[in-house]
Amino acid sequence: MFPNETPSAKDRIAITIITGFAGSGKTTLILNLVPQLRQENPGYKIALIKNEIGDLNVDTQLAAAAEMTGTQELLGDCICCTNVGQIESALEALDKECNPDRIVIETSGSAEPLKLVLEVNRISKTTGRYALDGVVSVIDAENWGGYANTSYTAKLQAKQTDLIVINKWESLDERAYDLFLDRLGDLDVDTPQTKSDKGWISKELLFGFDSKMARAWIDHGKIDSHDHSHDHKSEVECVSVTLSSSKEDAGVDLQKLENLLKSAPKDEVYRIKAILYSNSPPQASNGAETNRSKNARSRYILNWSFGRWIWSTDQISNGTAPVLRMSIFTAQYESNKWMKRIESGAFVALSEPDSSESNLEVKRVQ
Repeated sequence: MFPNETPSAKDRIAITIITGFAGSGKTTLILNLVPQLRQENPGYKIALIKNEIGDLNVDTQLAAAAEMTGTQELLGDCICCTNVGQIESALEALDKECNPDRIVIETSGSAEPLKLVLEVNRISKTTGRYALDGVVSVIDAENWGGYANTSYTAKLQAKQTDLIVINKWESLDERAYDLFLDRLGDLDVDTPQTKSDKGWISKELLFGFDSKMARAWIDHGKIDSHDHSHDHKSEVECVSVTLSSSKEDAGVDLQKLENLLKSAPKDEVYRIKAILYSNSPPQASNGAETNRSKNARSRYILNWSFGRWIWSTDQISNGTAPVLRMSIFTAQYESNKWMKRIESGAFVALSEPDSSESNLEVKRVQ
């Protein structure tokens, strides 16, 4: 679902689509993401496009109260049908008015994700200004059995997505929750699933890596600079990887790293985010080559999301930085397995290996 081109030197605006049936808790999920972004990067700007069938949008007022950088309302009809042509205008308006770092599109309960994805990808390709980061579907576990049996759209929302967030499960007893999972399993899809904590999900799971996030990451000076101290239970584990070398021209072995990107199952690994040096430009999952700087050795930013990945060129180099810093966000109980795989050297190594010149550090930070 990524566009056919990688980001140019001019940063693209990341777009996250959040869909789900009416009342599933989409707006609550979004409002819980804003303070997480602001805590790590106070200057980070997030905007919202909100689609609602009707002529009154109370949720957008809630978003304004949460200090969104900007909002656009698409009222009256479903965003994937009549309003699909208005998306580009809404994106342009937000870009011009507030120049956000990320735009979240919250669909109405009747939207079909695939139609919206195709339109966003078309806009991304023609304008070169946006990059689709991912599609998330929110499911109301308490009421899923009722509307899933009657709504074809609800089933599409569970299928045409990168991640299913299970919401409102806390009130179910064990038997009722197992029954919900059985009904969800009847869809016969391999979409990764995770539970929210009363509408809270870690931003590391839902949002990929853009240049603004990368800047904060670099400035903090360490891979595990993210603040993991919160009162919420997390369904995500994080593996921190640092590869350093005393050689000034050291670069990462892109072939080995690509083997990791291709082999990581999306039900085990949710996100991979990295900043690294390479002596040749890396390729996106669709084969597109990344723009490189004038120097042969350049620094690149990787955003891997549920089996797809894109690269962008980091315009600010730091000669003292490690050759690679990477975070791998896994499902629960999967991090130990991936730590061992990374430690084996099969996926992360220098392009010209020399054990006396390199150091690989792998640790769990969440």
